[in-house]
Amino acid sequence: MSEQNANSQISFNDVFGLDSAQLDSIAILGSNLYEQGRIREAEAVFEGLIALDPKNYYGYAGLGALALFEEKLDEALDYLQTAVRLKPEDPTVHANLGETLLRRAQFNDAAVEFERALKLDPDRTDPGANRARGILQGMEAVIKEVDRLKKLEAGGKSATV
Repeated sequence: MSEQNANSQISFNDVFGLDSAQLDSIAILGSNLYEQGRIREAEAVFEGLIALDPKNYYGYAGLGALALFEEKLDEALDYLQTAVRLKPEDPTVHANLGETLLRRAQFNDAAVEFERALKLDPDRTDPGANRARGILQGMEAVIKEVDRLKKLEAGGKSATV
């Protein structure tokens, strides 16, 4: 569905003529509603952005974040992949896509997206990329602990957590 919308030729915005600043204001409203936990309202705003402009990155990124939050991983994947195609330089959308792929047990693809998020944020200022850093650090700690327990068991010692 999102791919079809992104490829549409005419939009409501062609009729109503909102400028990019107005569309950005609508996106900020959607983000603020999401942060306040007003999920259904945020969803309506992001869907409205896509209706106004089928190539509006913020609409897809917002719906992807909402779907990820609600564990609707197939929807999140679709929206976030579209968002990445529309704005590949945003580290947060790569982090969200990485987290979606991780939750779908697509570990290699998740790692690729997390790495992209980190490369796009060398100054460590983007909250999404910083979340990706935290996820990767947590995964590294888990892998090290699993390896430690395997070595203990291989050595005949009882492994306790």
